[in-house]
Amino acid sequence: MREKKILLFFIIPKNHPADNIAGTIRKTRSDTISKERSKPLHIVSCSFGKDSLATILLALEHGEPLDEAVYCEVMFDKTVSGEVPEHRDFIYHTAIPKLEGMGVKVRVLCAEKTYVDLFTGMVTRGPKKGMLRAFPICGKCYVQRDCKIRPFLQYQRTLPPDTVQYIGIAHDERERLLRLTGQQVSLLEKYHFTEEDAKQLCRKAGLLSPVYEFTDRGGCWFCPNGKKKELRHLYDHHPDLWARMLELQALPGKVSEKFNRTESFSDIDERFRMEDAQKSPCEKAA
Repeated sequence: MREKKILLFFIIPKNHPADNIAGTIRKTRSDTISKERSKPLHIVSCSFGKDSLATILLALEHGEPLDEAVYCEVMFDKTVSGEVPEHRDFIYHTAIPKLEGMGVKVRVLCAEKTYVDLFTGMVTRGPKKGMLRAFPICGKCYVQRDCKIRPFLQYQRTLPPDTVQYIGIAHDERERLLRLTGQQVSLLEKYHFTEEDAKQLCRKAGLLSPVYEFTDRGGCWFCPNGKKKELRHLYDHHPDLWARMLELQALPGKVSEKFNRTESFSDIDERFRMEDAQKSPCEKAA
């Protein structure tokens, strides 16, 4: 493989945790890829999950054009990431350095608004005017819209209109593949890689996130779509983050008390406490 000079770009607001990473470069005019190119740009939307990382590995293996990987980090507040801590450590201490060594440029985007900003924002009209927006509704996540999609679209508008966007959708995700539009391409589909194939490719390359030890999906640790196993992991291993959610639950004047479709966060907390109380001494020691 031809050697390339590596540059690692970050677009981050002040006081973002990534400020502490050696080599961080703030956005300048020269950071943005020039629109005056003879060939289309090729970027990959990267969450550092198995599918997006497998897409990068396939691009490198098959000589597919790849100009940069673009990652958007959702923040809980101005200093705490929305990524599960194990996954964030993997991103900044394993994945980015490895990709850098492979010749892949990584661009990190981050919205100015955080989960807490949105949670505590006031409803400005209608019968619930003046109340806190509170927990996002499952299936209509304003956090996904404002903290992940919007920064990416803003960056995308700085790119040429013929830019090709690699999307990490596996060969066996037929319904999602049908939703690809325009310049969106799945290399996993092109090379017939299933989700399991993607996972094994990442594992072989030393690029499989540790989150797959307790979940089969990526996502923010405060996601209302989180499964019981994911919430239980947060409860057991990250009590500081769990406590932050209980603090938000306790705020008065919210549009809804529900964290997800059926329960408040306090309900989930009480359920886990009852489960722990019913464990035998051996189970508690395990």
